[in-house]
Amino acid sequence: MTTERIVRIVAGFFILLSLSLGVEGSPLFQNVNWLWFTAFVGANLFQSGFTQFCPLEMILKKLGIKETCR
Repeated sequence: MTTERIVRIVAGFFILLSLSLGVEGSPLFQNVNWLWFTAFVGANLFQSGFTQFCPLEMILKKLGIKETCR
């Protein structure tokens, strides 16, 4: 698996988890403040699309995960 796919999987998981913890209709609801985490993940994805700066991707590269399929 490449760093890009892992970043997408982790971001998607964090968004779904924080939504399930922050939306009152969810059976896992804890507190509405979890929606701030959802906003943070979304903002980080948005800025990384423009700047190519992604902390998770940098960590994965240091762990030796390959960047591309080649």
